[in-house]
Amino acid sequence: MNTLEALKRCTRITADTGDAEEMRRWKPEEATTNPTLILNLFQSSECETTLDEAYELARSGSKSSKKNPTLDDVCRACLVTVAKQILKVVPGRVSIEADARLASDEKATISEALDLIKLCQKASVDTKRILIKVAATWEGIQAMKTLEKKGIACNGTLIFHEVQALACAQANVTLISPFVGRIFDYYVTHGLWNEGDEDPGVQSVRRIFELLKSQSYKTEIMGASFRNVNEILALAGCDRLTIAPKYLEQLSHMNEPVEVRLKMPKAVKKSPPITEAEFREQLSKSAMVTEKLTAGIASFSRDCQGLNELIMSYLDVTERSYHI
Repeated sequence: MNTLEALKRCTRITADTGDAEEMRRWKPEEATTNPTLILNLFQSSECETTLDEAYELARSGSKSSKKNPTLDDVCRACLVTVAKQILKVVPGRVSIEADARLASDEKATISEALDLIKLCQKASVDTKRILIKVAATWEGIQAMKTLEKKGIACNGTLIFHEVQALACAQANVTLISPFVGRIFDYYVTHGLWNEGDEDPGVQSVRRIFELLKSQSYKTEIMGASFRNVNEILALAGCDRLTIAPKYLEQLSHMNEPVEVRLKMPKAVKKSPPITEAEFREQLSKSAMVTEKLTAGIASFSRDCQGLNELIMSYLDVTERSYHI
C-alpha cells in the first residue's frame, strides 16, 4: 500500500483541479475548482467544444431579453459545463466558485449562486452534488447562510483565521476550506518562519479542527492550498483534504505509513454567535489574514477577468452581440 492509499483510509481525498482526465487517473471522491484552475484548464487544452457546449447552455438559461446570452452568462455556463464533465468521473461533489469580484456584496453573491444553480438544473446536473464556493468575508458568510437555508450547499473558501471558520459553522455552511500553503508563504516571505519550526498553516487548520469539532459543528473541514506533501500528511485525519495532482502523484510513489494527526477533541460549550464587529476586529488584528484574504480575492478576481477575456477571444463578439 502506498502513502496515498493509506491516506485515503483516514481522510477523504478531493482533487484540486478542473481537469477531468486527472480525475480519471487519481479517482478522488470529489473535486474543487476555482477561477485560476478553470483559466489554466482553458489555456492548456482544446476548449472550443466546451465553449460551444457552454454557449448553448447559456442561451437556454439566459436572463437577457435578446436571443444571445451575455458574456457573464457564458462564463457561468463554462463553470457549470466543466463541473458536469467532472461529475461524470467523481462519485461525490464538485465545488464551483462564485465570482470573487462579488466578495463584498452579499446580495450579488446570492444572485450569482442562484444563477449557477439554475444553470446546473438546465444542464441536468444534480444540484445536490454541487457546492458553491464563496470567499469567507463577512458578506460572503451571510450570503452562504441564506443559500444554505435555501438548500444550496456551500464551501467557504479563503479561510485564514479561526473566526472565519467559526462564523461559517454558525451559519451552517456545509464545508470550509482553510488554506495552508498561503499562510506558510506569508511566514516565509516575512522572515517569520525558521527551518525546523512547525508549519504555521498546518497549525492553523489544527486549531480550526479542534475549535469546530469540540463544539460539535457539522461543518466539514477540508485543508487546502498545500506547498508540500509534509503539510498534507501532517493533517491526516482531517475530514477532507483537497490536493493538487502533482502531490497526488508524489504521494502515490511514497511508501511511508500514515499516522492520524487530527483526532476528535473533548466536547465544550458552543461559543456565542459572532457579531460583525467582532469578526472584523479579529481579522484586522492579523496582518497575515488581512494581506492573504485581500490578495486571494484580488487573484481570483483577476482570473475571473482573464476567463472573460479568454472566452471573448473564442467567440465572435459582433455577431453574437455579447455584452460585458
